[in-house]
Amino acid sequence: MDIKDHPCFGTGCRPRTGRIHLPVAPRCNIFCRFCARGLSAGADLPGNAVRIISPEEAAGIVETALLLCPDIRVAGVAGPGDPLAGPESLEALRLVRERHPDIITCLSTNGLELLDSMEGLMAAGVETVTVTVNAVDPEILALVNRGVIAGGRFAGGLEGARILSAAQERGIRAAAGNHMTVKVNMVVVPGMNLDHAGEVAAEVKGWGAEIMNIIPVVPAHDLSHVSAPTPAEYARAAAAAGRHLPVKTNCRRCRADACGIPGESDFSEALYGLPRNQETFSHG
Repeated sequence: MDIKDHPCFGTGCRPRTGRIHLPVAPRCNIFCRFCARGLSAGADLPGNAVRIISPEEAAGIVETALLLCPDIRVAGVAGPGDPLAGPESLEALRLVRERHPDIITCLSTNGLELLDSMEGLMAAGVETVTVTVNAVDPEILALVNRGVIAGGRFAGGLEGARILSAAQERGIRAAAGNHMTVKVNMVVVPGMNLDHAGEVAAEVKGWGAEIMNIIPVVPAHDLSHVSAPTPAEYARAAAAAGRHLPVKTNCRRCRADACGIPGESDFSEALYGLPRNQETFSHG
């Protein structure tokens, strides 16, 4: 499969290729100010899933998904926590790859643990990685991200931003060096990082990223008071990034348990059913 046909990586017309997101990641290790993750059947946003499944369930769910949507070519983990904040995601993708070696495995991460997870990523056959890089200037990143959990402790403000940014650079360079295709997501927030998109694109291209995805912020959580970018603001950010990298502009901000062809079909309810009584999403 040509990577341009990957529904989350193509920048042209939407491919008629299906994907399944496996909600196996229960924890996160950073605190994005706009993030309102959780277990929910109603919130049609990233970071939300009906329930969290085990790595052992994941391979069986992929088999069921293929019966419902034979066009699925990609299995990935995009939450509801960070896929590399614990061992579950890589184990799930490894099991999926064992049963379905023809399926592309991928994940979306904040990059804090990307370098340290490289051996596990390669063992799981991961071919594509998305890293959310909301700024490459720590002072701007600190506006969007409140802090990180690194080395067993919380680091906030500029310290946390510097830790995260350095980890993202190391991780992206390592992933690209190991022949993984790297896409960078950037959530743009007017008044914070929207005019920083060109600088981010230029920097991550030097690290080895091959494609950029500009995502308008959904005002929520600590940023519930901000406004989403206007069409003109969004276009300005995308144009600035596009001077350095191909830009994906048709992202549908899929849930962590999405399944089907983006924008055409969704089988997540058939796969995951109604919410179960589980502990809520956690940091740490």
